[in-house]
Amino acid sequence: MEAARQDCDFVAVSIFVNPTQFGPNEDLSRYPRPLSKDLEICEAEQVQLVFHPEPETVYPPGFCSFVEVQGLSDVFEGKFRPGHFRGVTTVVLKLLNTVQPDIAYFGQKDFQQQLIVRRMCHDLDVPCEIRVCPTIREPDGLALSSRNVYLNHAEREAAGALSRCLFHARQSLAEGETDLARLRQQMWEVLTTSPLVQPEYATIVDSETMEEVSQVTSRMTAIVAARVGQTRLIDNLPLEVAG
Repeated sequence: MEAARQDCDFVAVSIFVNPTQFGPNEDLSRYPRPLSKDLEICEAEQVQLVFHPEPETVYPPGFCSFVEVQGLSDVFEGKFRPGHFRGVTTVVLKLLNTVQPDIAYFGQKDFQQQLIVRRMCHDLDVPCEIRVCPTIREPDGLALSSRNVYLNHAEREAAGALSRCLFHARQSLAEGETDLARLRQQMWEVLTTSPLVQPEYATIVDSETMEEVSQVTSRMTAIVAARVGQTRLIDNLPLEVAG
């Protein structure tokens, strides 16, 4: 909202918990929906329009059309959450077509999501520019996420391992480490310091293709996913290469 207000004359916000991007055993029914608080924030940020449709408005009876970005949607988050990105791209395209913004803002925290949305808009000639805003973090580094409210005190402490493994990779690169296999192993070791953290992946990928990289390049991103207790969290960090 802050970024949009700086760039645009009119700011619209969509608030919609999208049922088609949740799997059958995921947390759709209990996903946080603090609408009153969200609206207070929107008002404080001088948002001119809030688009808050009901699910039956977005998906009326007989709805049977979906959008899918092949390849990018099949790895990492797509592998662990089959069908997730089909729901994401479908609802994003519907929202963009309904509101018709000139610019749409997405967060870096959902790295694979913003990459897929940008590819979809490019491939389908959607007349909307996608801008990506930096991840916002707690003082200990934990990325802000709606699902953080699920964590108890011990889990909240353990969850810091996700960001620590990412920043460890960035620091090691800055200190001259070039063996990415060693970096991945170090990320995994940092991530598994707490028995409450159950890793799903921790690796380094090309920032445009999501392919794992074997040699240091100028466009790398460290990505991580893990369950902390019963809560699944993701994070990522762009990796700068000195020189």
